[in-house]
Amino acid sequence: MSQSVSSQRNSLRYRSRLLQPEAERRPDTHPLTWRLRDDGEVVWLEEYLRKDGYQSVRKALDEGDPQAIIATMKEANVRGRGGAGFSAGLKWSLTLQGGEMPRGYMICNADEMEPGTFKDRLLMEQQPHLLIEGMILGALANNSFYGYVFLRGEYVESARVLNRALEEARKAGWLGADINGSGFDFDIAVHTGAGRYICGEETALINSLEGRRANPRAKPPFPGQSGAWGKPSVVNNVETLCNVPAVILNGADWYQALSGDRTDDGGSKLYGISGPVEKPGLWELPMGTTGGEILDRAGGMRGNRQLKAWLPGGASTGFLLPEHLDLPLDFDTVGKEGSRLGTGLLAMAPQEQSMVALMRNLEEFFARESCGWCTPCRDGLPWTVKLLRALELGQGETGDIELLDKLAADCGPGLTFCAHAPGAAMPLQTALKHFRHEFEQGVSKPRGKAHQDPIPVGEV
Repeated sequence: MSQSVSSQRNSLRYRSRLLQPEAERRPDTHPLTWRLRDDGEVVWLEEYLRKDGYQSVRKALDEGDPQAIIATMKEANVRGRGGAGFSAGLKWSLTLQGGEMPRGYMICNADEMEPGTFKDRLLMEQQPHLLIEGMILGALANNSFYGYVFLRGEYVESARVLNRALEEARKAGWLGADINGSGFDFDIAVHTGAGRYICGEETALINSLEGRRANPRAKPPFPGQSGAWGKPSVVNNVETLCNVPAVILNGADWYQALSGDRTDDGGSKLYGISGPVEKPGLWELPMGTTGGEILDRAGGMRGNRQLKAWLPGGASTGFLLPEHLDLPLDFDTVGKEGSRLGTGLLAMAPQEQSMVALMRNLEEFFARESCGWCTPCRDGLPWTVKLLRALELGQGETGDIELLDKLAADCGPGLTFCAHAPGAAMPLQTALKHFRHEFEQGVSKPRGKAHQDPIPVGEV
């Protein structure tokens, strides 16, 4: 192995490390991580089976009632862990099946390209059979005959581990024809993407999977009615699917009780933190854990820095302030504060961080990753970058900040084909709300002709 690849793998492992030792993780409280090893090595099939692996599949096959799986998921209210927070059970209940409907596809969205997010990599690289088990259960519930793990192309180690685990599962009879003697057929393939953030949107992902340009589709029809190759398809995030085995094995009431009285959202969550903190990493904690508790687990800000602002769940969520650290991190509470829980991985900005420079960096990413399918995103995001660059250099003009307000509003929900542009707008809107004075400091001259023409997306 070359030194550069070795260094890359070491870096990826460091950024995905779980900071809870085995002694703190139990099957009844940590369904996602209790099987993980302290040494970070992969939990292969033999060890996974010793730790109750595939018991939920065995139970579901014995009961032979796909609708019972969906009912349990709805009752448990397993909300999507990829960022949207939509009920997985409700999504499954909307999949067309039965009668003359063809069997469809179960698709795992493993295109983890949200800046500041690194939780799914941990699950895939260290516990691949949990994801496979969750996909089998999803296939049973949704009458799927084949599954795909749509994997971020840079996750070379994840691909290696998943492909070996899939081969183990086939040889043991957990994938392929007649799974566990039940008459149910299902198999999975890993599909590595070409490196586009837009593939995190489920219909753009499906287009890419089919070999098409990764543009989002107009909806309806939704993938549950007509998805991959025109067949009913379900797309769920890695962490979402990894919750399914424990829910089916232990029941909805057990899952709801995991969060205690912190929130109405049940279950546990892989929370994480990055930025200038003492111990960046991941923890499995009850849903509704506060940002302050996560920051404390990370040892606080590094080098006596003071916290200025933080993103609660990746780059496409809105900025919160230090006074929001006491809020329970669940979907509805964070939403009421003008942000989103997103992926639940906190990104911390210290007091000395320029918010204009930070926003310029984020918006450059969003502008570059736009598929260009709709005007507010294709043209609005490059305009935003141009204005932020000028403000960062102290060369902004009168009216630039008001124009940023308008561009962000034009990228809002319901005005574009997908959530890419609204995701880009949210951090900008909240940065302008909380730190407008920093943007105003970049205005140095009256309005001129400097910003008449937007820069092409390719130059961002």
